Amino acid sequence: MIYHPEMNRPIMVLAATLGLTLAGGVSPAVAAAQPPPPGTPCSFTLSPPQVTPVSGTNMVTATVTPAGCAGPFRPRLSVVCLQRSDSPTQCTQARDADTAQLSVPYQPGSTYTSTGRGLGAVFNDASEPNWQLLGPFTAVL
Repeated sequence: MIYHPEMNRPIMVLAATLGLTLAGGVSPAVAAAQPPPPGTPCSFTLSPPQVTPVSGTNMVTATVTPAGCAGPFRPRLSVVCLQRSDSPTQCTQARDADTAQLSVPYQPGSTYTSTGRGLGAVFNDASEPNWQLLGPFTAVL
């Protein structure tokens, strides 16, 4: 019988989900994390812009951190963006359970906005439309 290898993926996801459900177990780190919002398999947290010292220089920093996933899902990508009111938006990303962190030069009295998004997936090569959009947080620093 000839079939496409990707036809096994839905069966593998179903088997993994059923196995976890019947076993009643997920890892302790997942059990302690906050549940994902409805419609997304993972939850992520965005920090508001804040002044932080980086190598002796004041910078404005924001982060996106994975906070937990449902069932067989795992954090795949975290993206954080920062914008000063008079500058273009800058973004960076992190993979898997790493925190995405971005720092931009601090200019006293400026308005900064942080935004972000996070993606959960079962397979590392799967790009699913399950992005959780985060923010915006705006602060005058």
